[in-house]
Amino acid sequence: MGKIGLFGGSFNPPHIGHVNVATTVQKKLGLDIIHIIPAAQNPLKHPVEGPTPEQRLQMTALAFDTYGEKFLVNDCEIKRGGKSYTIDTLRWFQQQLPKDDLYLIVGFDAFEDFGQWKDANQILELAHLIVVSRPGGDFPESKETLPEFFKPYAANFEFNVLELKTKKTIQFLSLKDIEISAADLRKKIRAQRNTEKFLPLSVESYIREHHIYQTLGPKVGDYEKFTHFCKDFLNSKKAINVLAFDLRELTAPTEFSLIASGTSTRHSVSLADNLIQAVKEEYGVYPQSLEGITEGRWVLVDYGSLIVHVFYDFARQEYQLEQLWKNGKQLT
Repeated sequence: MGKIGLFGGSFNPPHIGHVNVATTVQKKLGLDIIHIIPAAQNPLKHPVEGPTPEQRLQMTALAFDTYGEKFLVNDCEIKRGGKSYTIDTLRWFQQQLPKDDLYLIVGFDAFEDFGQWKDANQILELAHLIVVSRPGGDFPESKETLPEFFKPYAANFEFNVLELKTKKTIQFLSLKDIEISAADLRKKIRAQRNTEKFLPLSVESYIREHHIYQTLGPKVGDYEKFTHFCKDFLNSKKAINVLAFDLRELTAPTEFSLIASGTSTRHSVSLADNLIQAVKEEYGVYPQSLEGITEGRWVLVDYGSLIVHVFYDFARQEYQLEQLWKNGKQLT
């Protein structure tokens, strides 16, 4: 009976933090093999502009190429296509390796949101969990401090191992990690900033050779026209008080900015979702990054030289972003 680790994610791009997670877990917990599994599409994340799933797979293979036979990059989720649900992957591995113990490796943020995963209760019946921390992460120290989802499953908590009523365990492992996220890395690459200490050299070379994470400028073209398109679309969807600003004469992180409100958090999320779809259909691009889409109080849609802010209207009154741009040119 082997101990098989499963380490999934978008790997967009794969960076040394990912490598550190896999190598540290393998060494400290003695796993026989760790399968590195790039997702076709993360069901809890909206698509952003970037590499194809096949390119993410190739970059991930390059990142782990020199670490030996204990680390296998697996294309099962990309071959399956569609949204990548962990429960489906676990069932597939259970069929392939019926005599082995499966260990699912997740970050602490994913652990806290675990109850949102599809068939999360069944995952706890199929696999042990290994929860790794980022710098500054605080692990639970008792049943009472567990996320609510896990409390009914907790049997015995001893040191850094939680025994579950499903006969599986959750192990907590602290890492010495570099504090970098894939989203931050994408921004650095687009801004042509130095990323060599965050990316394996082979991955950095691949990104450069294939022109991945380029700015959206060539695809968007005229950003003033693009800003008007987004403004008109939000007005058509009954957004409140849609304002657009030309900030090119100011010192600002973007050339154009657009702000709008929804009547509720649900309306704000709907406005942002519909705008993203409309831009994809008209211009063929997704945003470079997307923030706040889960809560809906302040959704930030980043198209590079245009950043769109969609607020729940009460939150907009709290932040008063318009005052930051009062010296800019308002587009009518």
